[in-house]
Amino acid sequence: MKSRITLIATLLCLMTAGSINGQPRSRSGYIPPAPRRGHSTISRHSSYAPNMYYGFRFGLSASHINSDAPELDGTTSKSGLNVGAVVGVQLAPQAPLFFETGLEYSEKGGKGNLNGEKFSIGLNYLEVPLLLKYSAYVRPAMAVEPFVGGYLSCGVGGKVKDYGTREAFSSFDDRYGANFKRFDGGLRVGCGLAYEMLYAELGYDFGLTNIGDNAFDDTHNGAFFLNIGVNF
Repeated sequence: MKSRITLIATLLCLMTAGSINGQPRSRSGYIPPAPRRGHSTISRHSSYAPNMYYGFRFGLSASHINSDAPELDGTTSKSGLNVGAVVGVQLAPQAPLFFETGLEYSEKGGKGNLNGEKFSIGLNYLEVPLLLKYSAYVRPAMAVEPFVGGYLSCGVGGKVKDYGTREAFSSFDDRYGANFKRFDGGLRVGCGLAYEMLYAELGYDFGLTNIGDNAFDDTHNGAFFLNIGVNF
């Protein structure tokens, strides 16, 4: 809990410092100015707008595990934390299409019941998103931004808790029979909304990698997420 509080406090300090020290402007770098009368309302980036942006993200996820293994399949949602930083680069000078990547900390997993005993699975990852994002102007200083792409993850922590035996062990440590692989990857889809420097997004991760050690039982992550943040 202390590490989470420290992480959140550090992020808020960075966001505040960026807002104070950053060059003042009425809209974030990748939201276009309002189009002139007679021009298309499709997002167009003027010559003064930079072709790169940086941002911080913070939010929550509701994750679950889908598996052929009966003890893992049908787990209920488990809430988790998302926090990270992103960078976006415009792919063409006259097109509002961006490639976005970064580094995020994400908590996934699930909860379930086996033979009348509750258990929970915590799978914490460092993730690298690889997204294509389209920025469409809808009103002054506001853009709707659907995105699609993928993500790559490496497990860095988490515990499997058996409430029946009152035991807990590392989710990724084979010495304890955890049976979860560290590597994960999949598809990510969603949509964001940007207003000046503020940003919010809603999306879903479709895990494609078998994260279970049993080759005969496919086990996959799935997670809804809601993030807020700022862009510079």
